[in-house]
Amino acid sequence: MRVSDFDYHLPEELIAQEPLPERDHSRLLVLDRRTGAYWDRYFYEFPEEVAPGSVLVLNNTRVFPARLFGRRKGFTGRVEVLLLRRRQGTRWEALVKPGRIARPGTELVFDEGRLEARILAAEAEGKHLIEFLCPEEDLDAHIDRIGVAPLPPYIKRSDPASFARDALRYQTIYAKHRGSVAAPTAGFHFTERIFAALRERGVHIVELTLHVGYGTFKPVRTEEVEKHRMDGEEFIIPPETAAAINDARRNGRPVIAVGTTTVRALESAADAEGFVRAGTGWTELFIYPGYRFKAIDGLVTNFHLPRSTLLMLVCAFAGRENVLRAYEHAVARRYRFYSYGDAMFIR
Repeated sequence: MRVSDFDYHLPEELIAQEPLPERDHSRLLVLDRRTGAYWDRYFYEFPEEVAPGSVLVLNNTRVFPARLFGRRKGFTGRVEVLLLRRRQGTRWEALVKPGRIARPGTELVFDEGRLEARILAAEAEGKHLIEFLCPEEDLDAHIDRIGVAPLPPYIKRSDPASFARDALRYQTIYAKHRGSVAAPTAGFHFTERIFAALRERGVHIVELTLHVGYGTFKPVRTEEVEKHRMDGEEFIIPPETAAAINDARRNGRPVIAVGTTTVRALESAADAEGFVRAGTGWTELFIYPGYRFKAIDGLVTNFHLPRSTLLMLVCAFAGRENVLRAYEHAVARRYRFYSYGDAMFIR
């Protein structure tokens, strides 16, 4: 299977640079994956599309301000550090820009010297291991004070006032557990009004946690889809979430995942009959056409980049031709794309 099979044309002006003033006023393209039919709605109408008795599964991870700006000790040029994953204590896996200065032993200074770090080693795929020179119990507070939201590269920012807005809006309203360097963006559209309307319809809302890592930004660099490898991500499925999903499975009620991260967690924890195990897990699951879904019946998702693993997952669920036809319609109707863009509901 060729990566080029998942390409499509997107005018640059349709890449959303800012969130809408009201989360649930985004547009919603509903796609019937069995017939290929699709229709236009707004997200505040989403509850009307959900069957009573469904189980809706959210990823409640919280994005932390993983993008830090500093300088090399003894120099004035700006250095950018994107924290990817805590290894141990104050040691982090990170990306450092400009890469030419990122040599082992290089010392970095942040927040006018209040926080320092040292590059310990260069690692694969341009990553580095860095160590912050402060007590472990103080590090999160430092990061929260000086860091900014780790926006994807297609969202352009130059105005510092935008960083404060992103700290609020590049996050779901139900985010709880700190740990992600990218948001589960399908959840951006949900409001308390939406949740209240869903509950009135008898929809059971449950949560899991998958901390979204750097892999969500990583492009597919192979020509053949099957040769790509996903970065691993940790997830936690609480017992009450597994119980609700398994009860729905036994009684023929739909399970709807909010976002591709939720899909990967549920599919990684499901047995052949679609029953989900509670507990902690680690997933490197790569879902592309040909995959047989076990745990989900519906998906809320945003519009994804061409040639991305996220688009491949959506095509696996709804059919490549159905999805690309729906995307063509979305482009023609001037939908907003990517993280701050509009939504799809595939059922």
